Amino acid sequence: MATMTSLIGLINKIQRACTVLGDHGGEGLSLWEALPSVAVVGGQSSGKSSVLESVVGRDFLPRGSGIVTRRPLVLQLHKTEEGTHEYAEFLHIPRRRFTDFAAVRKEIADETDRITGKTKQISNIPIHLSIYSPNVVNLTLIDLPGLTKVAVEGQQESIVQDIENMVRSYVEKPNCIILAISPANQDIATSDAIKIAREVDPSGERTFGVVTKLDLMDKGTNAVDVLEGRQYRLQHPWVGIVNRSQADINRNVDMIAARRKEREYFETSPEYGHLAHKMGSEYLAKLLSQHLEQVIRQKIPSIIALINKTIDELNAELDRIGRPIAVDSGAQLYTILEMCRAFDKVFREHLDGGRPGGDRIYGVFDHQLPAALKKLPFDRHLSLKNVQRVVTEADGYQPHLIAPEQGYRRLIEGSIGYFKGPAEASVDAVHFVLKELVRKSISETEELKRFPTLSNDIATAANEALEKFREESRKTVLRLVDMESSYLTVEFFRKIHFEPEKNPNGPPNPNRNGPPNMDSYTDNHLRKIGTKFSMSLFRNN
Repeated sequence: MATMTSLIGLINKIQRACTVLGDHGGEGLSLWEALPSVAVVGGQSSGKSSVLESVVGRDFLPRGSGIVTRRPLVLQLHKTEEGTHEYAEFLHIPRRRFTDFAAVRKEIADETDRITGKTKQISNIPIHLSIYSPNVVNLTLIDLPGLTKVAVEGQQESIVQDIENMVRSYVEKPNCIILAISPANQDIATSDAIKIAREVDPSGERTFGVVTKLDLMDKGTNAVDVLEGRQYRLQHPWVGIVNRSQADINRNVDMIAARRKEREYFETSPEYGHLAHKMGSEYLAKLLSQHLEQVIRQKIPSIIALINKTIDELNAELDRIGRPIAVDSGAQLYTILEMCRAFDKVFREHLDGGRPGGDRIYGVFDHQLPAALKKLPFDRHLSLKNVQRVVTEADGYQPHLIAPEQGYRRLIEGSIGYFKGPAEASVDAVHFVLKELVRKSISETEELKRFPTLSNDIATAANEALEKFREESRKTVLRLVDMESSYLTVEFFRKIHFEPEKNPNGPPNPNRNGPPNMDSYTDNHLRKIGTKFSMSLFRNN
């Protein structure tokens, strides 16, 4: 199983990757926000920079008046074997090692100005600094701009609120460990760091309190009540720190020597001697490292879940924008065929169900065609007058023998011929629906979205094919109508009984042996012919 040391190193690598990919944290839900980290919070002149340098054991941070830290500094500490040389690396300058920590200080200042300029403004884009040393523990700290109450010359009035908003964007996250730094010569109740920590972490379970400048308190006063948690209780112990004095800084006193001096102070102090074993920058670094390891262990499942979710989202995005296309013609042809298959699949889903559209084709035959057929002028074509005319004219000079067969055929052919218009209109309606489905299918095929030219070519080819199919379909349906009108079986005529009715007012003609003349047909019989034709047409069609 991976050790906690390697887990902290893995978290550091993920943080660097997030920065390279533009995920800087402090801007809503992101992978960066899921990674446990320690945010260093404190007001200006609280000794924040001195605490970080004591933890590192090196003098490497820019100093000056006003707001010096204007960009978050992600400080990743990596413990190396004893006897190895110390060095630092910046993420924005890969493969360059800094062994001179004065150059590290200058690079931090220069990189800050590169983003914010010389205007003393702030930026949420972090600087990543990794320090490899045998004198540190594996730990990641985020140094944030110091909280302030007044804008200095050259800064906008909003700088006070801007800094507080940036700090809050880090410390509000549930995976953030808050390192709240307060000077001992200031009332803890008015500490900027404790005030903001109390607001975002009222239970104190994410907050570590640090009291600096214990050696600068007025004689007769001490911070024992604070360090023992009686004045303001946290779920983690308070830690006291003794920073280098300004005189030590001016004399470039070695940080390792300053650590020894700090230990001696607590061991020999009558006020803090009983707390000496859990005071000092070295103890603070170990305490934070151990707690960070515990938090990482707890958060591993959620981090893995978020990484997998992010991978899935990126793969989906990659699928949407398209994966790389091979340069050889065979692979390109295969890719084109795959995209055509994807379009075909979407088009079939529209036709067969699963996507809307195919039901409109059914509607053409279930609603539009029957409605058009009902509007055909059968009542005029099969009217009494027209039936008499057609039956009379059909035989010409040769009278029919038993039934006016030619007249019947003319009536049938004329009636069925009316179907040609609705049939052609149905073909056009289906053609229109299919063209719309082609357009929708192309727009819904994800694989085609990055290839507009190919999409246009597929649409053109599909529409040309549909146009060809429309012409063929028109010919086919007209041929079917003609077939129906020309194929009349004997069975059809059996359904139409010849039932002449004699004129009741006229005497029968006993000498008549030939076929009945149309004059012998009554209006009722002609009307019956039209009715039977009408019923037969709608029953068979």
